[in-house]
Amino acid sequence: MAPSEQALPSVVLKSGRDRSVRARHPRLFSGAIKLTEGKPRDGNVVDVRANTGEWLARGIINQQAQIAVRLLTWDNNEIIDDQFWVRCVARAVTSRERDPLLSHTNARRLIFGESDGLPGVIADDYAGHIVLQLSTLAAANARTPIVDALTHHAAALSVTERNDDERMRHEHLKDHSGAVFGTAPSGLLQIQENDQRYLVDIAAGQKTGFYLDQRENRARLAPYCHGAAVLNVFSYTGAFGIVAAAHGAARVVNIDSSADALHTAEANVRLLKDSPCTFEYVLADAFEEIRRRRSAGEKFDIVILDPPKFAHSPDQIDRAVRAYKDLNRLGLGLVNPGGLLATFSCSGVIDPALFQKAVFSAAVEADRDVQAIARLSQASDHPILLSFPESEYLKGLLCRVL
Repeated sequence: MAPSEQALPSVVLKSGRDRSVRARHPRLFSGAIKLTEGKPRDGNVVDVRANTGEWLARGIINQQAQIAVRLLTWDNNEIIDDQFWVRCVARAVTSRERDPLLSHTNARRLIFGESDGLPGVIADDYAGHIVLQLSTLAAANARTPIVDALTHHAAALSVTERNDDERMRHEHLKDHSGAVFGTAPSGLLQIQENDQRYLVDIAAGQKTGFYLDQRENRARLAPYCHGAAVLNVFSYTGAFGIVAAAHGAARVVNIDSSADALHTAEANVRLLKDSPCTFEYVLADAFEEIRRRRSAGEKFDIVILDPPKFAHSPDQIDRAVRAYKDLNRLGLGLVNPGGLLATFSCSGVIDPALFQKAVFSAAVEADRDVQAIARLSQASDHPILLSFPESEYLKGLLCRVL
């Protein structure tokens, strides 16, 4: 019997609220639902129908969450079962294996949520040790086939689940962190990215341990670093600074509010071979520290601003834009004439155009002429699904400051 003939529960949309579903957006919000037929339990597969009764898509319902249905297929003949999850994992892993931009690293994102057809699933591979995040009810219920598929198709040595508390609260999920396959290495794990080596704390580091999404941006900045004095703000474990030093930077100053991150940054520097670059490690609030250095008249050839997420939801956009403007105004005041500013936002609700406006406003207030010489985005293992613009969360500008 075809899925369309089975007695699956259904959600029926309000009149005029079917546009995003037809456009294959993977999130269906509760406010778009007119009624629910068949009394589904949270975690059940449901069909999504237009107000006219027309079948539109199929997904998994969570009536406690604002995102009521995570849409998984727009093919009425496709069944959502364990094999569905296995196929999606296999497809995602295969796409990374075929990506030439990932041929010089043993650290990569294997699964990027909705962009890979797996809402709420993040899987990062660090030299065979996989860190898994399952942040939706749909993903959590499919834990077993997802882990089985990763161990088979990605030849995992270990899989460790680390979950995002904020996202889990939205889905009303309980934490399930810990080892789910094999044994993860204790302490810091060494990875390779292009010609550089880094140490990663997959048990307690930020995100899943490393900023894999900045891989291509680090490489993009490298040719500008010879002889440069570099200020690396929100440095975390210092990856931008390592690339700068490896490509001839004379001085790198890492600023971060985490002592553990700076200790790892120091350990990463010790992995460098024959670099004459001098390093400074500053444990401080980034805004306060760059304000102090600006007042002292310090200047750098390259300033890197890679802050944490300033906006987690649309109601925080205005405050976040002000913060980006203030940060970039301070950063611009530290750049030598003719130097570079590499500035980023990882707030998904801030689109690239709005971020550029914030940097423009900062340039006006800093009384500097600024040329954008490159637009920067997330690495290729963090693909942007065109039907899901929210997947373009990392945006950046490489600017020449006059």
